[in-house]
Order: sequence, then C-alpha cells, then structure tokens
Amino acid sequence: MIVCPNCLYQNPDGAANCEACYTVLPDTHSCPNCGAPLQAHARFCGQCGFKLPPATETQVAFAAKASSPPGLEMLEPMPPAPQVVSPELQQAPGDGASYNIPAPSASDYPEDLSENPSTHLQPAYHLLHVQTNTPYELPANLQVIHLGKPNERIPPDIDIAPLPSAEVVSRIHADIYVDEGQFFLEDASSANGTYINGTFLMPGHRHRLRPGDRISLGKGDLVTFLFQLK
Repeated sequence: MIVCPNCLYQNPDGAANCEACYTVLPDTHSCPNCGAPLQAHARFCGQCGFKLPPATETQVAFAAKASSPPGLEMLEPMPPAPQVVSPELQQAPGDGASYNIPAPSASDYPEDLSENPSTHLQPAYHLLHVQTNTPYELPANLQVIHLGKPNERIPPDIDIAPLPSAEVVSRIHADIYVDEGQFFLEDASSANGTYINGTFLMPGHRHRLRPGDRISLGKGDLVTFLFQLK
C-alpha cells in the first residue's frame, strides 16, 4: 500500500495518484537487504538499518522532469538590449575632439555587505527534551544529525537510549538536515514513526523546523523534544 502524503489515504501498490485527493504519490521501493518497503527518498532502512545507495543522476533528472507542471516549455533568452550612446558623448567624424569622463568615486557603488562579519551570523538552536527538561545541543559542524540509539551502522549524534521510554525509538529513527542555516527533519523509516506537532511525518518527507515545533519520536508522545532558539 502507498500512503498519500496529503490526506493519508491508503492507495494500492503501483498507483501514481491518490484515489481520494489526486495528489501525485511518491515512488516506493524495497530494501535490498531485508525487502521492507521504503519511500523513494529514504536513505536508511528503518527495519534493518541498511544504508541505501543514492539515487542516480538519471533518476534525479527523470523525477525533476516528471515534477514539472505540464505545458511549460523552455523559453529562449531575450537578446540583450542595444546600447544607447548619449548624443553628447558621440564624436563627429574627423573633428578631433576629445572628452574627459570623470572616474566614478567610491560613493557611486553600494557597500559590499559580504565584508561585514555580522551578516553571516546564524541563530543557534537546540532540542529540549520535554519529559526531563534537558537541552540537547545540535552539533554546528554536521550537515546531517542522526537521532536514535547506539548501533553498528550509523551511531547517533543525539543518543536517545538513556531517556525514559527509549524503547519506542528505533536505533536509526530520524535525521535533522542542516542547509544554509535552516533545519529539516526526516523520518528514517522508523518502526514507530515520527510526529511533528501531533501530525505523522511520512518517511522520506522532510519538514522544515521552526522555533516551537514539537517533535515526538515513536507513538504516544513518550519521547518528545521542542525545537528552540538557544
């Protein structure tokens, strides 16, 4: 069965669009190690922890082409506009006249804000464990932060094992991706699922985190974090 990411309707295998709301359904495939069903963008199997190979360039190009709205075509770039020279600057043939054009001053150019270090500062965030009121720092040097319990394949960057009710959390449960100062949460095909503000997060689908978002690992809201500014 393929679960619709929009209305959560369960569609039969092989369906391209949701039978209830007509949303385009994500592609699915099976884990090459244990055969468990996976979403197209999943990176790890939530059942056996097998690391999945990345999608090929052909698959990515085909998916991008399929996601483009029908009827849109590539437009040819417009030719550059002809340069217009002011009559005052044109020199009549053979008159031998010369003109002095003043060089631009520094005030004619806008200030380059990229040289100001303060423009590159990014706000710092952490995860606050609700049940114990314990903050967990998000490593600043990582682009992918793994949430789970100790295992031999992908050691967690945030270890859930010492927390109460950790038995509802998979060893490879969820990942937080960092992209240009923004944070995105993705379920790694966990056994008991991941919930954002009480809503089930489909495996392989990323949710952009905002301050105050409530993250529940597993059912029952037993292991809960708040995404907050430090």
